Order: sequence, then structure tokens, then C-alpha cells
Amino acid sequence: MSGQLVREGYSGTGPGAITPDGCAVELYRRLPVGDEPEVIAAAVPAGASILELGCGAGRVTRPLIERGFEVTAVDESAQMLEHIRGARTVQSPIESLDLGEERFDVVMLASFLVHASEDRVRDGLLRACRKHVKDGGVVLIQREGADYHTNLPQERSYPSGHTVRIVSAEPVGNGVDSVHVEYVFDDARWTQTFLSRELSKEQFEGHLEAAGLTVDRYLTDDGIWVRAVPEHPRNEAPSRAGGPC
Repeated sequence: MSGQLVREGYSGTGPGAITPDGCAVELYRRLPVGDEPEVIAAAVPAGASILELGCGAGRVTRPLIERGFEVTAVDESAQMLEHIRGARTVQSPIESLDLGEERFDVVMLASFLVHASEDRVRDGLLRACRKHVKDGGVVLIQREGADYHTNLPQERSYPSGHTVRIVSAEPVGNGVDSVHVEYVFDDARWTQTFLSRELSKEQFEGHLEAAGLTVDRYLTDDGIWVRAVPEHPRNEAPSRAGGPC
């Protein structure tokens, strides 16, 4: 763990190193990429500069680089970043990321991170997105599906031979669930437990607005991938009703 403390409410089991949020490094090295690269590539300009927040072991990073994007990959886990190839890497918590005056065509917040259990964490994540995106750029966000906390357990098997089971989502108070997931391969098994807050479309868009972002469009029919844009240029403060003239 390199001295890092596991976050309260987060845990993981299985072979290899486990990060503070319960992610197993070896698991995330193995997980195959889905349709994320295609969704991203269709939503942004070719060759765009991309800031990937929470990149993990590079599951999505690699195919983006192969498609000609210039990727800066950010993760708080040095053990995850060791597996990134072909991209600039930055070790930092997302909420405290500070790349000075550097801005990007695209900022990505995938892996359902926007569903952080604490509002202050979510707001910090979204502020980091707004801080590092160009005024004419876009922010791509991955949300949970509508049934991620219901109709459980759910199980899905993949062509690569592994199975993912969302075993349970138990309420722990204040609208937050403790979600337990199993990942089963022929030769290994991992589990992850994490805290997640369901967000309605209205709640989600409200948090974006508070961070200075607004939904441009939902990129997938299930509403999981979203393209947002800055509401106001950095040199233009939002107007406030009732303020001084």
C-alpha cells in the first residue's frame, strides 16, 4: 500500500496490490476495454489533447493513444501509473490536481467517479474538470446506469472469459449505498466494495452547473456517457440575480 490508507467504506480482495479505494491493480491490468474509445473518439476532435482523470492501469488510455490522441493520465496510485505506456503520467488525487495554466481540449472523468458518496468530493472532481478544460473544450463524464443499484444481483460474462457480478448495494444512510462487486477469472478472483450515491438526471446536472459546466448532449442511449461544456469563459463571471449593479 506504500503507506496509503484504505478509505473508510472502501475495500478490495484478491491477488496483488489494492489501492486506497479498493481497486486491485492486477485486476485493472486484465480488464478489457469496452466501447469507451469509440464513444470518446466520436465525441471529440481528432488528435485532441485529453486529460484522463482516474486512469487506473491504462485500460482506456492505451486505445486512445493508438487513435492518435495526446493523453495526460492522472491517478493517485503510483502502482497503477507504473503500467501506463505512451502517455504523460501525473500522480495526484483528482480533487487537488493543479497543472498550473495548462488546459486541455478534453477532460475525462470516467469510471463512475461522479457518483462519489460525499458531495464535497464530487464537487471537487467536477471543479478539477472545469479548471483544466479549455474554454472551447469539452468534459466527458461516465455515469452509472439506471439499474446499477437495483435488480441485484446482476451478472455479465465477457468474451475474454471473465465474469463481473454486482452482488449487492446496501443502503448506509443519506442516500449512499455500499456496493459489492466480484470479478471472476479462470485463475483468480477479486472483490471490490465501494460507496456510491445514486444521482437523478436533475441532481447530476445540478452538480455540473455548480461547477460551471452544462450538459451539451448525452452520448449514449442509456445516458451513461455525457458531453458537458463550460458554461462561462474564465474571464466572464456568471451573473447573479439581485447583485450590485
